Amino acid sequence: MPAFNWEKEAETQWDDRAHFWNKHSIGMWDSGSRKNIIPFIQKHLNEMSSILDIGCGDGYGSYKLLQSGYNVTGMDLSSEMIQRAKVRVPANEINFLQGNVTNLPFKDQHFDGVMAINILEWTEIPAKALSELKRVVKMDGLLCIGLLGPTAGPRTNSYPRVYGKDAICNTMMPWEFLQLASEYNLEYVDGFGVYKEDVKGKHHEGLPIELKQALSFMWVFMLRKTGEDNG
Repeated sequence: MPAFNWEKEAETQWDDRAHFWNKHSIGMWDSGSRKNIIPFIQKHLNEMSSILDIGCGDGYGSYKLLQSGYNVTGMDLSSEMIQRAKVRVPANEINFLQGNVTNLPFKDQHFDGVMAINILEWTEIPAKALSELKRVVKMDGLLCIGLLGPTAGPRTNSYPRVYGKDAICNTMMPWEFLQLASEYNLEYVDGFGVYKEDVKGKHHEGLPIELKQALSFMWVFMLRKTGEDNG
């Protein structure tokens, strides 16, 4: 039996999900769980900045960044996603590439910022992916990273691992990621939680950040690169 190849299996599974994702991406970015991410980036990253949208999917998030005045490069592991992204966005306005977050084809300190929404959870070694994202961001540049919270349904993709079976979903929690970020000299600048409809403001307002994250569907981090890699 061939050895399990996380990257290849992830590429295959996301190719298979491309049609489903394409049907729902506009709703997610315009009115759903990702609706506040672009305004959050605009709050911190100057217009005309260069930004890498890693895990760009079908390119709608990249397109919204372009509309907001950024110089955008989109990349996704799935070739099927990239094909859909190239159809969605007018030719030459965004450079879309197929590739892996753990081996980015960009020089050191190439981008002013990175947007990585629900990417690290789907990597075998999140620390390796984070190190690579940090490498391609300029000193004092920003990384906007969205991580699935404990209440997120997609986390069930990791369940087979309790039986020792192979899966392509990592169970890293938001507070673990915050520790990882600090170990890589990434300063926490700002953040916000995305919650399911049943979780109201009264349920999480005034709580410590760890408890807010414990109720979240997703936590969105804004991090600043402040020093060299720890590795």
